[in-house]
Amino acid sequence: MPTGPHWLSLRSAGPATTGRLCVATLALPMILAARAAEAAGVLDPEGPIGAANRQIMLNALGIMLVIVVPTILAALVFAWWFRESNTKARYRPGFAYSGRIELIVWSIPIMVILFLGGVIWIGSHELDPATPIQSQNKPLNVQVVSLDWKWLFIYPDQGVASVNDLVVPAGVPVRFMLTSDTVMNAFFIPQLGSMIYTMNGMVTQLHLQADRPGDYYGLSTMFSGDGFPDMHFIAHSVPADAFEKWVAGARGNGPALDQAGYADLQRRKSRVQPFTYRSVDPHLFEMIATQKIPPGPGPDAGRGGPGVHPQPEG
Repeated sequence: MPTGPHWLSLRSAGPATTGRLCVATLALPMILAARAAEAAGVLDPEGPIGAANRQIMLNALGIMLVIVVPTILAALVFAWWFRESNTKARYRPGFAYSGRIELIVWSIPIMVILFLGGVIWIGSHELDPATPIQSQNKPLNVQVVSLDWKWLFIYPDQGVASVNDLVVPAGVPVRFMLTSDTVMNAFFIPQLGSMIYTMNGMVTQLHLQADRPGDYYGLSTMFSGDGFPDMHFIAHSVPADAFEKWVAGARGNGPALDQAGYADLQRRKSRVQPFTYRSVDPHLFEMIATQKIPPGPGPDAGRGGPGVHPQPEG
């Protein structure tokens, strides 16, 4: 039996207060989890893909609650009905089978699976990462390369590039072409929508859009070595004129991104501060994706010798 002033105060509070404390204790982890998800942006979308992803999550949750809530209620009702003091309850130790109960027990999960399967089927086709977003605005092309441990964003139509800093015009669809310089990685901007993998020697596609100006957190969601915790960036959604101004500023500053410049960028570094390239070799992304430029050494290269740990920029 617990002792001490806290236990005495809990006992003296009565069953109502104790029940409220138990409910609050059980609800706290769920509240914290929901707030964490919202802070990450999954439940606070800022684009059509993110909004559709959230709707699928809510639909799936609603469908699953159809079976979860009645099950919880049934457990409580059965416990109350078959209590020791209820003389009306019939105790049947020889009961083994009921066709009607079996029908209910199996039909509800089957219906839930069918509904969930339908939601997933429809969502998988409507939100195919390679499917362009319908818009009157011409899509912005951005080529993405995941390196150790940083992100390279190439704007082929504008002829500039940036590292760990993504700038896009608000209300304009963005067509991402993604590859990896080393190991498999995962590109994710929670508030804008779907996550997609980047793989060495392959190119994946992803279409996203930010409806309003704002800054949205982007990150890698697949472990890729010692510098993985610092492999994140900010996606800046800006008005169209601000985007053109940013492009003009990038063209006037920074080094040129040619093969020599890319070889320097390949070196394993963590905590790389954002910067831009004033010009880009137009064939660079293709050479990376087709491995005409040799892949980077990877996070495990040199393990056990010099250069094992990621080196901060500067």
